[in-house]
Amino acid sequence: MTLRLGLTGGIASGKSTVSRMFADLGAIIIDSDVLAREVVAPGTEGLAEVVAAFGEDVLTDAGEMDRAKVGAIVFADPEKRKVLEQVIHPRVFMRALEIDQAAGEHDVVINDIPLLVETDQADRFDAVVVVDVPRELQVERMVRDRGMTVEEATARIGAQATREQRLAVATYVIENTGTLEDLRRQVGQVWAQLQRGA
Repeated sequence: MTLRLGLTGGIASGKSTVSRMFADLGAIIIDSDVLAREVVAPGTEGLAEVVAAFGEDVLTDAGEMDRAKVGAIVFADPEKRKVLEQVIHPRVFMRALEIDQAAGEHDVVINDIPLLVETDQADRFDAVVVVDVPRELQVERMVRDRGMTVEEATARIGAQATREQRLAVATYVIENTGTLEDLRRQVGQVWAQLQRGA
């Protein structure tokens, strides 16, 4: 039987790194962020709807969606964020379904979903893996690695589910406060448990 997992974590938790580690072990990854880019790529119906909702100035010179510009708009306005989500989420869901249905019966399919808790999807999966870090570390990483101010980082974190809300739906918790090796070891332990259950 195909094993279906949800993988989530707050911004700057290291979820993408964990996702890659699972892929290296043989998991099929359905990455919502990657799909969210695909569904608004130049020439798509999704991009046309974004432009209709937010105007031509959310496009780059190359005709792509300017993610930073759109991000700034939607993080400042919950109503505009809903509009964007209504364009992207259904399309991402349909594309993810296609990938999922192509999986074999012994495959582990991991759905990498940053907003898994916010979009109330935990019940869709056989298990949920949460990559957990303290809020202070999220802020520190966003300031250091993404060039954000403390205020910008705090606002982004505030727009997501709380750490407690994520932990409440977790089947497995991977703490990302140590080294890359610590992280790889924890991913390996979860993978071994999944293999026993599969």
